Amino acid sequence: MSIISMHKVTFIGMTADRDRLLADLQKMGCLQIIPLSSESATVADSAVSAGARDALKFLHTYPQRRLQVLDKEQFNAVEVEQQILEVRKRLHDLTDERDFLIKRIQDIRPWGDFVLPSLQEMGNLRLWFYVVPHKELAKIQASERVWEIIQRDNKACYVIVVDKEEPSGMPVPRIHFGSKPRNELEARLNFVELAIEDAQAERAYLTRWHDLFRDGLNRLEDIAVCKGAATQVYSNDSAFALQGWAPIDSLSALDDYSKKQAFYFASAAPDQEDNPPTLMRNPSWLSAGEDLVTFYMTPGYQTWDPSGVVFISFTLFFAMIIADAGYGALLGLGLMFGWSKMGRSSSGRRFRPLLLSVVVVSLGVGVLFGSYFGVTPPDESLLGKLHILEITDTNRMMMISVVIGVFHIVLANVMNAYRYPHWQDRLPSIGWIGVIFGSVALAISGSIVLSGLQEFGIALMSIGALLIVWFTSPGTKPITRLLHGLEGLTKLSGALGDVLSYLRLFALGLGGASLAIELNNMAADIYAGFPGVGLIFALLILVLGHGLNLILGISSGVIHGLRLNVIEFFNWGLKEEGTLYKPFKQSEDNLWNR
Repeated sequence: MSIISMHKVTFIGMTADRDRLLADLQKMGCLQIIPLSSESATVADSAVSAGARDALKFLHTYPQRRLQVLDKEQFNAVEVEQQILEVRKRLHDLTDERDFLIKRIQDIRPWGDFVLPSLQEMGNLRLWFYVVPHKELAKIQASERVWEIIQRDNKACYVIVVDKEEPSGMPVPRIHFGSKPRNELEARLNFVELAIEDAQAERAYLTRWHDLFRDGLNRLEDIAVCKGAATQVYSNDSAFALQGWAPIDSLSALDDYSKKQAFYFASAAPDQEDNPPTLMRNPSWLSAGEDLVTFYMTPGYQTWDPSGVVFISFTLFFAMIIADAGYGALLGLGLMFGWSKMGRSSSGRRFRPLLLSVVVVSLGVGVLFGSYFGVTPPDESLLGKLHILEITDTNRMMMISVVIGVFHIVLANVMNAYRYPHWQDRLPSIGWIGVIFGSVALAISGSIVLSGLQEFGIALMSIGALLIVWFTSPGTKPITRLLHGLEGLTKLSGALGDVLSYLRLFALGLGGASLAIELNNMAADIYAGFPGVGLIFALLILVLGHGLNLILGISSGVIHGLRLNVIEFFNWGLKEEGTLYKPFKQSEDNLWNR
């Protein structure tokens, strides 16, 4: 598990060959393009081709599809996409117009079918239309305006006011009719409804391409992505230049390709001012750890890959929060039934090893706690002999949680120190390791009789503090160096808080275990108090109660299992955030084939 080294590569060639290079690079899928054109567009995995997916959805949601065309020679994906999107837009516009016309006709109907006279015929006077509630009519009657009631109903009066300008102080806003009479609107509505029917007929006709279009969706997306990539290449009438980031293990293939295709090719390691993308590469069974990491942040290129650590620690934290072998078995059953379905997508295949690890570790931790849906097996049984931890043993479980927190924070500092090439940059993290271990030694010296342990803890903390103070900002002037070091030492309270934050593992595990026990006691009491019918209510309490407890445990395990990694652990181990490596490549998954 590591962050792969990146090189900045450059291609130069004739403009006529640019599209061929882009198509070939897209097939190779190992280059993240660096925009060189001021008019460059963002190349996204699927957003640039949202039109293709919208077109497929438009066909997919039609209730009755035509007989499908099977001959691929008759199919032009780009042309069909354009036809579908044109029909979709036309149908959307017609539907909006139909809704508008229906509303306008409904508004006009109470006033009758009339044609507005011209301004000349009216002597530059205008007609203003109002729907006035009966209780507000007195305000118009008291005015000196020229008005007339055209119609009444049980709620309001339909009033026309004659004036050159829109009357002010009216009790209600005026009604907008436009200039077209009702008969013209009704004729237009009839035309629009016929056009909608024609558009739906075209949509029905286009559904014969549904299956071929679905199977060719990736190709359409690749075309759209390639067009977006072309905007990121510097081009003029004769030549083009393309730059990008490529993993070091792909340089030989890119070099061989450029020689065969007669492109100029150069590669160089990143400079200090460069910001290469981060590519984490792990074994397939650890790849879900990358997703857990990037869920919160992407490690900087100059840092380290925490995927393996996060994978293992998340699994352990989740299991400690669940703290029940029965719940772990239910999770295993759920995973077993969903295993094959998860294998249909690349993301599902990535997460299967993580979920399997969660199930196995949850079962193991539950066995150690001796909890099976809140029931503890007899001591003389095999499962009872494996029961070596007691979740209700507050002192021991708190100590275990704190030890896990110390180890986790120390590991973060170890990895943070390891990534620096110069020894001076490593010393602050080493100092924090000394401070943390010294604090632990000092804390346990009061309960463990060990000669010199207290003095050792004080010495370790002192040495660590000196390393932090003097090497937090090496290379600066002494006064500045000292001030920055003292400022760095203020994180001592944060270190204590981060270590104690791991007590949530014990607290959440104890809460779930206690609730499971109480659910069992409640069910037993109801069964004992109401023989016969009480069995039904007892089973309901057990099923619903343990189901809710499991859901709460899963939520807590995910939230706090991630939180301890991405907040406490990353706070000490990953100080720099980077950008995720997104290569220019062909599509892999087809959403509609899943």
